[in-house]
Amino acid sequence: MAEATTEKRVVVRADPATLADSVARRFVQRLTKRPDGTGPVHVSLTGGSMGGAVLAAVREDARAADVDWSTVHFWWSDERFVAAGSTDRNDVQARAALLDHLDIPPGNIHAMGASDGTLDLDAAAEAYAAELARFGTADTPWPSFDVCFLGVGPDGHIASLFPDRPEILVTDRVTLPVRNSPKPPPDRITLTRPVINSSRRVWLVMTGADKASALGLALAGASYPSVPAAGAKGTKRTVFFVDEAAAGKVPPELIDPDY
Repeated sequence: MAEATTEKRVVVRADPATLADSVARRFVQRLTKRPDGTGPVHVSLTGGSMGGAVLAAVREDARAADVDWSTVHFWWSDERFVAAGSTDRNDVQARAALLDHLDIPPGNIHAMGASDGTLDLDAAAEAYAAELARFGTADTPWPSFDVCFLGVGPDGHIASLFPDRPEILVTDRVTLPVRNSPKPPPDRITLTRPVINSSRRVWLVMTGADKASALGLALAGASYPSVPAAGAKGTKRTVFFVDEAAAGKVPPELIDPDY
């Protein structure tokens, strides 16, 4: 695939463990191939079982020792607004799987606010937008993510942008508070679709037969308000990394055997 393509493609691996290893290798390769002196690289992480599995596989990759982690900034596409130490939090999972094991400045890890902090949900969402703006570009009040990892729910949701809810339609905000989420816990913070879609590469990682329908709809161009995953796209590349169980409804011509 050419580097500049924005066409959605699918990479299939046999099972979740093999898939996590494959995505981790691809991610480490991206970080190690960057020329020196090109400035910081920004990465947006996701939660869920595969989000954690990919990060754990990065930790086990021997080439991770060659990455200059001091140049890498980690962010999250969404977070559960619960207590800071809760295992429900995406950042707690990511720290245990990878981040706590890296030689990385604490200031390079940009966690969203927690329910036991000093800010309420609305203020915590605004504070994250302000933090993103500190690393904004000439065009956007947020950094350009080199890679944005996303999980996809069986309902097609990404980050905390759920189907047929107002958050998926918002284009004039960087972050949003989410209340009464259809998936617990009810209170969350999420990036908006324009922020996600400004990423150079959007990598959606999903496994299991219960994701096959959502994947099929996303690839078929379903309405993004009803299937948010259908509206996720990177400016250079959009890749669905899936296992065989999730790939049951993928047209063969969309599967990339070489990526």
